[in-house]
Amino acid sequence: MLRLPTFTYHRPKTAAEAVAIAVEHGKGAMYVAGGTDLYPNMKRRHQAPAHVISLRDIPGLQQVEVHPSGGVRIGSLAKLSLLEHHPYLRQHYSALAHAVREISTPLLRNMGTIGGNLLLDTRCTYYNQSHEWRESIDFCMKKDGAICWVAPGSPRCYAVQSSDTVPVVCALEADVELVGRDGTRRIKASELYRDDGIQYLSKTPEELLTRLFLGPPGNWKASYLKLRRRDTFDFPILGVAACLWFDRGVVQKANVRLGGAGSYAIPATETEKLLVGQTLTDEVIAAAGAAAMKPARTMDNTDLDVYWRRKMAPVFVARALAACR
Repeated sequence: MLRLPTFTYHRPKTAAEAVAIAVEHGKGAMYVAGGTDLYPNMKRRHQAPAHVISLRDIPGLQQVEVHPSGGVRIGSLAKLSLLEHHPYLRQHYSALAHAVREISTPLLRNMGTIGGNLLLDTRCTYYNQSHEWRESIDFCMKKDGAICWVAPGSPRCYAVQSSDTVPVVCALEADVELVGRDGTRRIKASELYRDDGIQYLSKTPEELLTRLFLGPPGNWKASYLKLRRRDTFDFPILGVAACLWFDRGVVQKANVRLGGAGSYAIPATETEKLLVGQTLTDEVIAAAGAAAMKPARTMDNTDLDVYWRRKMAPVFVARALAACR
C-alpha cells in the first residue's frame, strides 16, 4: 500500500489567507482542492509538501454564475460533476461540458474541481510510476534525476499536458483569475501554460487560481474529441479542441488546440490559417486536418504507438472541424 508522507494540513478561510500561508512556507507548500491529482502524486513521492493548503473552506469559488451578457464565471472549486450537468453550459458551451464528461470516472468527477483539472500535473510513462520503479531505472529529469528518458539527449522534459479542459478553454479564448501576494490579476487561459514538462505553468507557485471566465455565446461553434485506449477513465493520448467563428458560413477565425501531444495545448497554426476565409467543405476539412500532422509532436511518453498516435492527429482534427460544421 502506498502511504501519504507526513504533512501539516491548513484550512484557510479566504484566498488571501491561503496565499499568505503559501508565501510563508515557499516550496514546502502546495494547494489542494479535490485532491484527485495531488494525493496520488504524494503517495508516489512525485511531490512531498510539508504543508498542504486546503481550499475547500474558501467561500464563493464553488459556483457557476451566468452574467447578464451571457458570459459565465466559474469558481475554481466548482466540482467537475456540476459542470458536466449544468444546463447552461451544456446548451451554450457544449464542448467544455463534453470535455468535462470525458474526465476519468463519475466518482472522481464528484471529487475533482475545474481548477485542479486546469492545473493538472504533466504526465509521462517514466514519471507516473511508484518511487521504487523510478528508482530502479534511475530517476527522470522531472523528479530527482537529470535525464529525460523520453529523449535522453534533451536538455528539457517532455512530459505531456493531459488535461481534457485545457485545450478547450484555450480554444474558447477564456480568461483565468489569479490571486497572489501582489493582488489579483486576470490573463488569457492560454498564457497560463508553457511548453515545458517541468515548468508547465507561467504563474508563480503561490498564486491561486480562483476563477475561469467564458465569453458570451456568439457566432462561434466549438467541439472536443479525445483519443485513448479505453472509452472511459484513461487520460487522453490526444485531445483536439476546435473553436470556429463564422460570418454567413465563412470561417472568420479559427482556434485548434492539440492536447496530450506536448507539454502544453499545441496550437495547430497551419490548420487555423487554412480555415480562415473558407467554408467548411469536405475538401477544406481534409486539408486542414492534414496540416495538423506536423505540430503533433508525439513521443514515447504516453500510451500506444508513437507513429500511430501522430497519424491519428489529422483524423481527429478533421472530425472536430466537421463537428463544428
